[in-house]
Amino acid sequence: MLGILSFIGFTALVAIISYLATRSTDENSADGYFLGGRSLTGIVIAGSLLLTNLSTEQIVGLNGSAYKEGILVMAWETLAAIAMVITAIFLLPRYLKGGIATIPTFLERRYNKTTKALTSGLFLTGYVVVLLPIVLYSGALAINSMFDVPEMLGVSKTVALWSTVFFIGIVGSIYAIFGGLKAVAVSDTINAVGLLIGGLMIPYFGLCYIGDGSLSEGISTLMTANPEKFDAIGNSESSIPFATIFTGMMLVQLFYWGTNQAIIQRALGAKNLKEGQKGLIFASFIKILGPLIVVIPGIIAYHIFQGNLPNADEAYPELVAKVLPVSLVGFFAAVLFGAILSSFNSALNSSVTLFGVDIYKEFINKKATEKQIVNAGKYFGILLAILAMVVAPFIAYAPDGLFGYLQEVNGCYSIPILTIIIVGYLTKRVPAKAANIAIVSGAVLYIISQFVLEPYVFGKDNYPHFLHIMAILFVLNILIMLIIGKMEPREESYEQKFTQEVDITPWQYAKIFGVAIIFIVITTFIYFS
Repeated sequence: MLGILSFIGFTALVAIISYLATRSTDENSADGYFLGGRSLTGIVIAGSLLLTNLSTEQIVGLNGSAYKEGILVMAWETLAAIAMVITAIFLLPRYLKGGIATIPTFLERRYNKTTKALTSGLFLTGYVVVLLPIVLYSGALAINSMFDVPEMLGVSKTVALWSTVFFIGIVGSIYAIFGGLKAVAVSDTINAVGLLIGGLMIPYFGLCYIGDGSLSEGISTLMTANPEKFDAIGNSESSIPFATIFTGMMLVQLFYWGTNQAIIQRALGAKNLKEGQKGLIFASFIKILGPLIVVIPGIIAYHIFQGNLPNADEAYPELVAKVLPVSLVGFFAAVLFGAILSSFNSALNSSVTLFGVDIYKEFINKKATEKQIVNAGKYFGILLAILAMVVAPFIAYAPDGLFGYLQEVNGCYSIPILTIIIVGYLTKRVPAKAANIAIVSGAVLYIISQFVLEPYVFGKDNYPHFLHIMAILFVLNILIMLIIGKMEPREESYEQKFTQEVDITPWQYAKIFGVAIIFIVITTFIYFS
């Protein structure tokens, strides 16, 4: 009972603070609703970025992978810091110079409306079919396990799953649809603090459990007894072969942190470039510590349970139940609930933005006022949320290893979009035709590769890793675009205009801290190699 009360109390506190912090924001304007009035500071951006990224599919899924393979899966976390530095120094200045609210808006200016429509469609499809349902499903599983919801409600696991999915979906929709980006960002910042505290409690109590009350003894015992789990290189059979770090892994990270609307929208809402860069750099420093929350607990669970769990994805929930004091379960569940909501409402808020700005305004009602655009986005968000809530429970019948599955499926749209953005900024004469062909060819070729050739023609064991395939298609798409650009160049060179929406004076320490972060990441890999 104490756990439930602390869960409700912390969740309510976050909601009240978010409401008070957003009362003065004009939610009837596009900038106010979609970008928080372009008023977000570095700390708020950093907190929102981290919590948007960190959710149950990552906490549970990545710890499950660490349970099986050890510290090598930290590549998903530590390499993200490098991608965030590149985004802060290279991409963000260009985004804010153009005053864009969405990535497809830039693509329209650089290419044409068809490019914008294709990109928005790919983003929305990815959010609806993959991201939103998986976040709801994994979140519902975590909450059901921590509070034993089936027994509490006296219902079957299936009914409890549906109930929790709709509960999470409805609460997340209220934040995202009716509060706009600022409500999402403020709640994320508060929850990020809680998640850091709560997330670090699990390895602390786990190591103390192993060391009979001594943290240092726990660390020593864990590393001595399981040396194979602390090898960051792995082998050819690893889920992340070391070579992929230099191919598709960095491309995935660049797409996610630099072009994914659900993520970059926080930085687009910065009050100026300096605050946006601070937010990304601050977040990248904390991201380096990410393995303490999403990797080390999986290794601790392996040591405690001696690899005897029937399903690796059970490692984190079982560890929490084993080592966390009962008095802290409610607080930790509330923090975890905040992480679930963050990923859900962030993707939903971005979907609302994409629909309102890039589709409704452009193709449905070209004369729409800002208030009409916002309202249309809200109605679309409600429809999207309902669809995601209906789809989510059926993921129970999907294959195991949802984290890896999520990364692989995302390749359908991540690589094509990253390609046309990079080429768009680095060239001036490549035409819209090249971008539109690259989007379609990139998505179609990846689908054929991973869902036809690999399973039905070559077999998984005889086929390149999906991260290598991403790198191959990235290079191929760039070549296609450059060849078309050479044969049929734009009549006029593209020049980005400064819209003067915000001050774009860079943060003077951005590059210094950026180099320091990259050095720390490289040193970490060398230490664990």
